[in-house]
Amino acid sequence: MVKRVGVLTSGGDCPGLNAVLRAVVRAGISVHRLECVGIMRGWRGLMDGLTIPLNIEAVSGILPRGGTILRTSRTNPFLTPEGPKQIMASVQRFNLDGVVVIGGVDTLTVAHRLCKEYGFRVIGIPATIDNDIEGTEAAFGFDSTVNIATEAIDRVHTTAESHDRVMIIEVMGRLSGWIAVFAGLAGGADMILIPERPFMLQEISDAIIRRHDRGKDFSIVVVAEGARIKDRPENDGVYVTAESPPDEFGQYRLGGVGSVIGKEIEKRTGYETRVTVLGHIQRGGTPTAFDRVLAGRFGVAAMDLAVKEQFDRMVALQANHIIGLPLELAAGKRRTVPDEIYDAAKVFFG
Repeated sequence: MVKRVGVLTSGGDCPGLNAVLRAVVRAGISVHRLECVGIMRGWRGLMDGLTIPLNIEAVSGILPRGGTILRTSRTNPFLTPEGPKQIMASVQRFNLDGVVVIGGVDTLTVAHRLCKEYGFRVIGIPATIDNDIEGTEAAFGFDSTVNIATEAIDRVHTTAESHDRVMIIEVMGRLSGWIAVFAGLAGGADMILIPERPFMLQEISDAIIRRHDRGKDFSIVVVAEGARIKDRPENDGVYVTAESPPDEFGQYRLGGVGSVIGKEIEKRTGYETRVTVLGHIQRGGTPTAFDRVLAGRFGVAAMDLAVKEQFDRMVALQANHIIGLPLELAAGKRRTVPDEIYDAAKVFFG
């Protein structure tokens, strides 16, 4: 019988994390009469035994706050043989009957592996601005980020038109282009570049020249940080990465593709070009109503699964219903932008 449940947030932060923590605690205590334990700083906190009590008062007033009151980290417990053992020791030490793990692809992959190899009792909740988790039509954090990016594009748009400039807006998203496509569509971008569709610089420059030739003296180009540049038509392109070592999951920090594109467009077209990198602005601030509601529904559903002892599962949104899926469907996989969505966006290019 489940009596005591831990909860942690891991990986990159996003709007809505506090909203889902509030839902987990409220459902756990008020509905299921469980005791909730907060685990600080993600997997690192579970390895080191960093916990705090979570009661109704602890989550009061946090619904509109960005970030996470539990803090977070990009820690991979499988870097050493001791990591998973430390996690299981903490589970025993704090008498946890299960753990609700909130995070993205890497976080959920670790959770599934711990379950399969060590019997870790886990319920996953998908949280990421990138919207790249397989099995769910949306992860909370994405809608808030798209709204922030769209507002930025609107603001850049007026400057581009006033000065007859080409404006490049680089957004996040890692290896998927969901943010770029949705924000680009909403913001009226004249071109959207995403990782799923590698591009050649000359093709982009030619398209902007054609646009100017027909009387459009400014252009808005939205590019995902993971967009791939091809040097030949037949290859898959390369990512632009920051000069820093990979993180504990082997992920290199992406970024800088906007500057590369901006310099090349100005050189090849002769048009004045400026680059805006939105960066972590996209992660911060208060969540949208959609993300607050989705986070709340996810949190309630996760606790329902926990009390039923349906572990190694992830809550997911499908056709506006919250369901529980095997966690292996999301582990090690990445949901990318399908052709039909990008082809719809292409109608508005140029």
